Amino acid sequence: MAGYQVFRTRSRYSQDGLATLHNDHFRHDPGFRAAYRRGLQAGNGVDPGFEWRVHIALWAARTALHAAGDFVECGVNAGFISSAIMHRLDWNATGRRFFLVDTWAGPPFDQYDKTEIARGRQKLAEASVAAGAYVTDIERVRANFAEWPGAVIVQGMVPDVLPGIPVDQVAFLHLDMNCAYPEQAALEYFWERLAPGAMVLFDDYAYRGYEQQAAAIDRVASNVGATVLSLPTGQGIIVK
Repeated sequence: MAGYQVFRTRSRYSQDGLATLHNDHFRHDPGFRAAYRRGLQAGNGVDPGFEWRVHIALWAARTALHAAGDFVECGVNAGFISSAIMHRLDWNATGRRFFLVDTWAGPPFDQYDKTEIARGRQKLAEASVAAGAYVTDIERVRANFAEWPGAVIVQGMVPDVLPGIPVDQVAFLHLDMNCAYPEQAALEYFWERLAPGAMVLFDDYAYRGYEQQAAAIDRVASNVGATVLSLPTGQGIIVK
């Protein structure tokens, strides 16, 4: 195709299922580096190796500041992404709340449907729990977010816990629950609460093995007249 050339060269970036020879200059930005380090701090120094994924999240969160409302993340775990966002956006200066929703007891296994179970999603989750990949120490989580008074810890299962969240308008919604049912339920619950221009970021929308989540999100999006931007990081984005 005119204007495009393919070179036999080593990738400039190769992490998290994404390899590209294109510009990855964001990785050297001091603000990005500081935000990523804050995410690492939340994760006790464990580096998942997903800089481009965090780059997308930081862009979406910054863009969401143009919309009215608070931020919500469902599926927080150690708080890598949300900590990076709050550090990068100088959260205490925003005057907003960031509701952080998780069971902090691992994923509810009874929420996986038959197809997800057949594809090994539940077994993978069980193995991750056994390996200690899910944070279950709520006091560790509270300590991590203590520097931001606007961070609101909400412990419970989605969607059951959502009606108790005192939020009328949402500017940024991040869904990362690794399961179709709670992500579909969360998107349906928050859709009418999303402000014009609000950003919805899905962590696993296009990720290999998570096809049930993509199908569930697509159904909701179709019902509300929205479309999802699929990203090579495995993420997806809707702009309200």
